[in-house]
Amino acid sequence: MRKTQHNVLHTIYSSQHQWLQGWLRKKLGCPDNAADIAQDTFTRILGQQDTRPIHEIQESRAYLTTIAKRLMVDFFRRADLERAYLDELAQTTEALQPSPEARLETLQMLQQMDSLLAGLSPKARAAWLYSRLDGLKHADIAESLGVSVPRVRQYLAKAARQAYLLRFGSIDHMTDDVLAVSPVISHE
Repeated sequence: MRKTQHNVLHTIYSSQHQWLQGWLRKKLGCPDNAADIAQDTFTRILGQQDTRPIHEIQESRAYLTTIAKRLMVDFFRRADLERAYLDELAQTTEALQPSPEARLETLQMLQQMDSLLAGLSPKARAAWLYSRLDGLKHADIAESLGVSVPRVRQYLAKAARQAYLLRFGSIDHMTDDVLAVSPVISHE
C-alpha cells in the first residue's frame, strides 16, 4: 500500500472507528459483535483497494455504513443458518448427535454453501440446486428454468467459478482445463 493510502486509511480509522463501533452496537445490541463487524469493515476496505482505492472515498461514514450493513446481513444470515442447524440437531436422539468438531465442520460447510448461493443469480442458483441436489440432467434443468441447455452450462460454470473463488480466493491460477472438468457441471 502506498504511503498516502496508508495515511488516508489511518485517518479514517482513527476518526471513524469508535463512531462505527457505537453505531453497530446500537444496531446489534452486542458490543463484541459490533467490534468484530467494525474491524471486518476496515479489513474489507483494505481488500477492495483494486476496485475502490481509499483516497477515492468522499463520505467516509456513508461508505463505512454501507459496508457494515452488508456485513451485518452476512452475520444475520449465518446466525439464521446456525440456528436452523442447531434446531434440527435438537430434534435428533442423543445417540445420533455429531461431535462438537463435526458440528463445527458442518456449520462452516453450510456457511460456505450459503456464500456460494448468495453470489449467484436466481436462475444460476436454481440450476445449481437442481443439478447438485436433485441430480437433474442439463436438458431437464433447461426445461424447468425455461432456458437453453448452453445457458444451463453457463450457470453451472459460474457456480463452479464462484465455488473455486470461495475456496481458493483467486481464479488467476485456475486453468481452462480445470474449469472444463469441474464436478459442478458434470451432469449431462
